[in-house]
Formats: sequence, structure tokens, C-alpha cells
Amino acid sequence: MISSERPQILILVGLSLGIVALTAAAYALDRQLFNRFLGRINPILASVVIVLVGGFLLLILVARGWFAIYTPWSLERFLWPAGLVVLLAGLMSLVDARVVLSEDLNAPLPQSLLYYPVAGYAAELLFHVVPLFLLLTLLTSLSKSIHFEAVVWPCIIIVSLIEPVFQSRPLIGAYPAWATAYVFLNVWVINVAGLTLFNRYDFVTMYAFRLMYYLLWHIVWGHVRLRLLF
Repeated sequence: MISSERPQILILVGLSLGIVALTAAAYALDRQLFNRFLGRINPILASVVIVLVGGFLLLILVARGWFAIYTPWSLERFLWPAGLVVLLAGLMSLVDARVVLSEDLNAPLPQSLLYYPVAGYAAELLFHVVPLFLLLTLLTSLSKSIHFEAVVWPCIIIVSLIEPVFQSRPLIGAYPAWATAYVFLNVWVINVAGLTLFNRYDFVTMYAFRLMYYLLWHIVWGHVRLRLLF
């Protein structure tokens, strides 16, 4: 695998090292930046563990021929994802302006420029790569007649529900039911789209899709909402 997938491994190593470096820079800039999700856990240590475990499982998925880390890019693959990102971020901003979600939802500038690439990478590994690896490994090990192609889409649908539940559950009771339901739907569509890109193309494309959404929703709108709504 090392010889046949050398470019993909190098890209994964480069991404992982870059994420750890961004984590260290963000932590040096703001010691409280990661407290919302990590509490008192050192974010640099957490990022090292996440990229090592998630990266290892991703390499196994690649070795089995199920997914890819990187395939040659073409502009066409980003046309519908970019349009979807604009639509979802725009609608979510309208919902936020109506119900006003919590102030600590977004990291402020300039910390956000470092924080969200790290958060997005961790989300892809924890919400997508790890559960996909576990589900696919379990199902394909039950019988030799169960192949990847037969179970990949049921697994994608199941995995796509994890992050929406995680994101919307704290909103229950604190915001109108319709707003909570929309947050669930919004995050679910993002997950389905990202996992579709992962299955059709590669991990880098899935990660890039999330970064496009984070750029509009968390960084651009996040900066605006902190000034307008609070």
C-alpha cells in the first residue's frame, strides 16, 4: 500500500501535520477557544489523537479499496456543492436572524480562520470516517456474500444522522421546534452531501465541501452575527 498509494499517504500526512499546526497556533492565540467542546483537555493533544486514529482508519478504508483520500480534481465536481453551500448557509443565516442562536456558536475573527479548518477536519474524521469504518467493517464481516457496494449507501444514511442529532439535541426546548427541526435538516443535508462526495470522489473533496460551508456560515456570517445580534 505504501508504494501504490504513496501520493494519498503524503497528502494525508500533510493535512494531519497542518491541522496539528493550526491547532497549536489557534491555542496560542486564544487559550479558551476550544473549551466549548474539549473543556480542560489540551487541544493540541486532542488533535494529535484524532488525526492519528482517524487517519489510520482512513488508510484502512483506502487499502480495502472502499474510499480514496485524493483523486485528481476537476472544477465540475464543485459546481453543485458550491450552490448547495450558498443555499444552506443563506437559509441557516435567516433562521439564526429570526431565533438568534447562542452567542458562543461562532468563534470570532481572527481566531475563526484557524479554528474552523481544525474543527472541520475533526468533524469529518469523528462523524464520518470512524463510524463508516466501524459499520462497514461490521457488516462486511458478517458474511462473505455481503459486499461493500451492497451496504455502503445504508451505512452512509445511518452515519449521516449522527452529526444532526449531536448538533440539534442541545436546542430542544431552548428554541422553537421548527428552528430545531430546521437545524437538524440543514446539518443532515450537509452530511449526506459530504458523504456522497466522499463515496464518489475522495476525503479531500468531502473536507473541502465542509470548509466552503464553514467559510460562509461560521466565518463570514459568524462575524456579521456577532456584530448585529449581540
